[in-house]
Formats: sequence, C-alpha cells, structure tokens
Amino acid sequence: MDSIFSATSTLFISFTLGCIFSGVAGATFNIINKCDYTVWPGTLGNTQLDSTGFELPSGGSRSLQAPPNWSGRFWGRTGCTSDPTTGQLTCLTGDCRSNQLECNGNAASPPATLAEFTIGSGTQDFYDVSLVDGYNLPMIVEPSGGSGTCQPTGCVNDLNRMCPKELRVGSGDACKSACDAFGNPEYCCSGAYGSPATCKPSMYSEIFKSACPRSYSYAYDDATSTFTCTGADYTITFCPSSTSQKSSSSTPPETTSTTNESGGSATASTEEPSGAMSSWLTDYVFAGSSRTLSGSVLYTTLLSSLISHLFLSACYS
Repeated sequence: MDSIFSATSTLFISFTLGCIFSGVAGATFNIINKCDYTVWPGTLGNTQLDSTGFELPSGGSRSLQAPPNWSGRFWGRTGCTSDPTTGQLTCLTGDCRSNQLECNGNAASPPATLAEFTIGSGTQDFYDVSLVDGYNLPMIVEPSGGSGTCQPTGCVNDLNRMCPKELRVGSGDACKSACDAFGNPEYCCSGAYGSPATCKPSMYSEIFKSACPRSYSYAYDDATSTFTCTGADYTITFCPSSTSQKSSSSTPPETTSTTNESGGSATASTEEPSGAMSSWLTDYVFAGSSRTLSGSVLYTTLLSSLISHLFLSACYS
C-alpha cells in the first residue's frame, strides 16, 4: 500500500504544481526593425514591461517579456529627434508626448499603427493590428510556439502612398483615420453610432481594409481582425520583408466585405474537450496491457489515472 500512497502523493504534487505554474511564463515579444531607417518602439500596458520606449536601428531587434494576463499595445515612433539644448525627444509620428525615450505610461499620438495583445494565463491570447487610430508604418505580428489557429496578421502595404489627401499628414509621413481627421460620430463610432448595429464601415475605413484585410479598419471590425493563440511568443516586425508579406496576406481575400472566414477560424476554441480527455483516460487505463497487471498495481494505476483526470480537468476548465 505504501507504493499506492507514494504514487498518488507524487501525482497530487505534480498536477497541483502544473496547475499553479501553467501560463506563468506569459509571452515573449521579439520586436524587429526591417525598415531602412531607425524606429523608436513604444509600449503601453496594464503593467509596465522592461521598457516603455527605446531606439531600434535598422536591422535591430529587442525582446521584452510580458507576464500572464498582460494587456497592452506596441507601436513604432518615426522621425524622432532630441533637442540639443533640453535633451527632450520629439517624434514626427507616434509620439507619446513624454519628451523622453521611455513613454512612461503615455499612449501614442494618432496616427499610429498599433499591435494590441491580451495575454492569457494558460488560456487563449487575443491579438490584432489596428488602424483605428490611423497608420504610420507597415507592421506584422507572427505567433510562434503556440497552439490553435495562431495566424499572422498585420498591414504590410504602405498606406502612406495611397492615403487620401484629406487624411494625409505632412508630405506622406502618416495617414489619419477619418475619426481623427473629421471628428464625426459616424466615423468615430460614438454617440448615436456607438454600437455595431449603427456604426458601419465608411469609404475611408474601406480604403484601409482593402489594403490591409487582416487589420482593424474601424472600431467594430472584429470578425476579420481579431486572432487567437494559446501559449505563444510573438514577433512584431516593422517594415516586414517580402517573405513575411506573403505569409501575412496570402490567406484572406482582399475585399472590403465583412465575412466570417477569418473571424470564424480565429475565434475557434483550442481547448481540448472533456469528452476527448475522458476517451484518452479510458484507453490509457483499460488498454490490453493494463489488463495483465497485478491487483495492487492495477489499483494504483486506476487511482493515479483518476487523480490525473480530475486535476487535468481542473486545470483546463
């Protein structure tokens, strides 16, 4: 009987620790600059990462670790200069108005391309690339090492070149959203237009959607723009290469219509159903080899398997 209690105690400890530490790693964000110019990434979240803003030269990269249950965003600042007298940093696009390299909890000034994340704790992550606050440079997000649909998303086309003149910033440095440019409730999905039923795509958001079909083009553009993955790390690339561009844009058709093709696959559950787990447990315990076990060993196996099932169910429910 000592072997029985030893086995069950070991399983109890193992599965308890597994439940406690599942998802503790959070997610690693690898940020890469493939632009032919320097980018100054900024970060904003419900808790601060190791850096809230830094300089990333062309060809450079940097990794940041996020804890479980972290929600936040990344963006790239461009055209940043430091005042020789005061040392204050100002940026042409995406400025976070901190006057420093670090953004220190400040958000990006529109227009800016945003990568947005909600990291789970042993559950699904949600991520998207948003043009709701306008656009300043190409960006893609690519998950790695996770389970589920885990598709890349982003905007690889240069919207600054096709930006309508009424939305254009400077000499084509960035492209405003219609909300930022005009402030009309129908463009901002506010007031009487503050619901999915009343706020619809505009002629301006459809320009963004046509160029970047996987990115958010207006506030309620969820169906084709939100993606999920479980237990992944993420690479955020500014000005991605042609290889990355193909992987980001090959699946969805370039259309302005709102379909469920991307949305359906993105929101599909990746958790193993309890029925599948029960089937696995039955096969494991009552397979031909287990039927030849001695009474005490079989009892240990049955009891251990039952504990395994109960703890796995608790972990994944």
